[in-house]
Amino acid sequence: MTLDVAVTGKVSDLGASEFSSRIMTNGLGIRIGPFNAHIRVPIPAIQQALYCLYSDYPLQDLNSVFSFHAHLARTRKFPRLYRPLVRFSIDGRVPHEDMPLEQALPVLEWGMNLVIAMRSHCFLLLHAAVLEKRGYAILLPAAPGMGKTTLCSALAHRGWRLLSDEFGMIRPGTEELVPVPRPMALKNDSINVLRTFAPDAVISPPVQNTRKGTVAHVKPPEDSVQKQSITARAKWIVFPRWQADAGLSLEPLSRSQGFMMLAMNAFNYDLIGESAFRTVSKVVSASNCYRLVYSDLDEAIVCIDQLANNDG
Repeated sequence: MTLDVAVTGKVSDLGASEFSSRIMTNGLGIRIGPFNAHIRVPIPAIQQALYCLYSDYPLQDLNSVFSFHAHLARTRKFPRLYRPLVRFSIDGRVPHEDMPLEQALPVLEWGMNLVIAMRSHCFLLLHAAVLEKRGYAILLPAAPGMGKTTLCSALAHRGWRLLSDEFGMIRPGTEELVPVPRPMALKNDSINVLRTFAPDAVISPPVQNTRKGTVAHVKPPEDSVQKQSITARAKWIVFPRWQADAGLSLEPLSRSQGFMMLAMNAFNYDLIGESAFRTVSKVVSASNCYRLVYSDLDEAIVCIDQLANNDG
């Protein structure tokens, strides 16, 4: 299924200087999956990283109707006036405390994920990475620390189309996964793991000492952004878990196990009620479910590729 979207060129058409001027003053309209985002960031230090990460995204006219207005700005707070902070606001409201200025990029990315999770209840939102091959989607639901984003980033650089590393977004009553491809946040040792695995990956400068440790963001492949209006049908649900020195293990799960584990990985299952139950049931019925344990990223990629080739 293709979602109809009007576009006015892409971010890279502006050039770095024009991009910086716009996003620091009147802001910039960008299409991210099903959302029109207005972003204003008058912080020169992260302009280059933003331009790099968002260069492939479609531009939206500033007269568009926006899903949200995200603003990131410098501030200071008594009594530590010597310590510059950054404040994230969404549609004029501040959802959390100010953070250190040097963490500006992660704060913006976390903030936009937060607003999607808190407002997008016309979708069932699963905490899962989602990728597509040959029209079918694989869901990788997992709690933080299980290696989901590392595995997702690696697959996105080995021929799979990225839909999201954070949200399995499904229209209730269907098994269609809606793309919302955004920069992928790697943490700590995973940053160098992906650099070694995919030397062509574009990764932002690491930011240290965040609440999640050292964080860097991986630019989504251009093809994934260009095809962000194309949905994909669920076919495989794989619950990944990275474990140091573990041998590769791919264990089939029953659909009842898959249902319970997938429902537990939803952001808004309780909120949308019966339609969430029916949607998870539909997705699980259309999919084969597995548990994956891995320590070697190359082995995990080969395993998932074989799964898609043999289980299609």
